[in-house]
Amino acid sequence: MKALVVRGGWEGHRPVEATELFVPFLENNGYDVRIEESPAIYADDAEMSETDLIVQCMTMSTIERDQVAGLRAAVRRGTGFTGWHGGIADSYRASSDYLQLIGGQFATHPSKEPAQCGGTEEDNFLRYTVTVTELGKAHPITEGIGDFELETEQYWVLHDDLIDVLATTTHPVRPWHPWHRPITSPAIWTRHWGDGRIVVTTPGHSLDVLANPNVRTVIERGMLWATRTASGS
Repeated sequence: MKALVVRGGWEGHRPVEATELFVPFLENNGYDVRIEESPAIYADDAEMSETDLIVQCMTMSTIERDQVAGLRAAVRRGTGFTGWHGGIADSYRASSDYLQLIGGQFATHPSKEPAQCGGTEEDNFLRYTVTVTELGKAHPITEGIGDFELETEQYWVLHDDLIDVLATTTHPVRPWHPWHRPITSPAIWTRHWGDGRIVVTTPGHSLDVLANPNVRTVIERGMLWATRTASGS
C-alpha cells in the first residue's frame, strides 16, 4: 500500500511534527510512505493513481485548479483521504471544489469569557465533550470509544448532509456569545465520494491533543478505514 503525506500551510498547527507522529504507524502497518510539502503532487495523475491513502495536514494555504481537480479525481477513483483539525477542515479556503469534496468547513472556535482572555491561543481552549453518535458506536473507526473530554479548540463546522457523523460536539449558550441556543457541530465524520472514503477528525490543534489516546485511535483507525478498498463501499 502507498500512503502520501501532504503537509504545510500555517505553522501554528506544527504540520511536520504532527504528521511525524503517525508515519511510524503507517510504516508498521505496511504502507510505503511518501511525504510532500505542498499539494502540487495532486496534479500528477500517474502518482495519484498509485496512491492508496492521502494523509493531509495543510491549514489554510492555497491550491491550484489542476491540483484540486487531481485530488478530487483520485478520491473518486478510490484513493482514501484523511486528516485532522485545520489540516483538512480548514485547507484552501478559497476553493469551493475542495469544500465540496470534504463536506465541512471550519467556521470558528469560540473563546473563553473576554475577562479571561490574554491574547494567546489559550483564549480559545475550552473544556468540551466529544459525543459519539449511535452510528459512531457501531462504526469501526469509533467502536468501543466512549464520549470523552478535551480542553482545546472546539471547532464550529459548517457542513452538508452527505457526511456520516460519528461524533459531535455542542457549543453551549454563554452570555458573551451572540447565539441563542446550543449549536451541535460534527467532530468526526466520514464521507463516500465515488469509490473513495474520506475521514475528518476535528480535534488536533496541538501535539498533546493528537497524543490523546481517543484522538490518536480515531485518526489511526481512520487511516486504515479510508485506505483504498476493492469495493469502495
